[in-house]
Amino acid sequence: MCGANRSSLIPKFFVLNGVPGLEDAHIWISLPFCFMYVLAVLGNCGLMYLISHEEALHRPMYYFLALLSFTDVTLCTTTVPNMLCIFWFNLKEIDFNACLAQMFFVHMLTGMESGVLMLMALDRYVAICYPLRYSTILTNTVIAKAGLATFLRSVTLIIPFTFLTKRLPYCHGNFIPHTYCDHMSVAKVSCGNFKINAIYGLMVALLIGVFDICCISVSYTMILRAVVSLSSADARHKAFSTCTSHICAIVITYVPAFFTFFTHRFGGHHIPHHIHIIVANLYLLLPPTMNPIVYGVKTKQIRESVIKFLLGDKVVLNHDK
Repeated sequence: MCGANRSSLIPKFFVLNGVPGLEDAHIWISLPFCFMYVLAVLGNCGLMYLISHEEALHRPMYYFLALLSFTDVTLCTTTVPNMLCIFWFNLKEIDFNACLAQMFFVHMLTGMESGVLMLMALDRYVAICYPLRYSTILTNTVIAKAGLATFLRSVTLIIPFTFLTKRLPYCHGNFIPHTYCDHMSVAKVSCGNFKINAIYGLMVALLIGVFDICCISVSYTMILRAVVSLSSADARHKAFSTCTSHICAIVITYVPAFFTFFTHRFGGHHIPHHIHIIVANLYLLLPPTMNPIVYGVKTKQIRESVIKFLLGDKVVLNHDK
């Protein structure tokens, strides 16, 4: 009997309502998101292709960038196609287990993205503070182990989300006022006590976000000290210019992340819900869209590789002349 009652409190599916209050504008809202998604897929797949095929880009910095691109394109693909189906075809239903799977991948990949940005900061620290030992410290084996450790950390910390959410009873309905299955958005639909979900979610945010930001801050403090100690102004500019793309990526990723995190927990009554939903989607889409552009514009080696890929032999002929 208890089993029957328990199963009756688990819905077969959830209904994702999109952006509450702006249902009539769903088509218009979808256009910039669709454009950003296409740019993100093309840009990140293009970066991964260049890094894998251009020997000049076979360096630790670009291996980490390829890992970031793979994480970014996978992250936005877990949410955007489903969101566009909601906006365009009114397909709002999502299976209960599919919702839990989407929730896991969204949070796991955002944790992975944060970890890769931290690894990229450590890469810049080694490159600037220990330039002569750069290739011996960051070997392919070390890079692979660092990437695997970041992945396992994210999986280990995020997988309890699915069990904590699945244990909750859902007797208040199955409507989620969101475009994708976010941990706390799903938990708040429950009629049970989701305090454990909130506490564990906060703990994971501290273990991943705060730890990564501290590592990034320490890395850049050491980098700044090393750059300032250089005698030549040209050397200082050249050393710090290698970090500008990464700093831009950090800002693009963490600013909307912090806005989403704090408004979800502390600003729910002051910020309109549709603003929160739109920013939550930008949080997942903005970094994948902007990172390839930022690195393409700011990084000389990537610019040259793109030109070489597009123009081919013409570049070689111009250099020979």
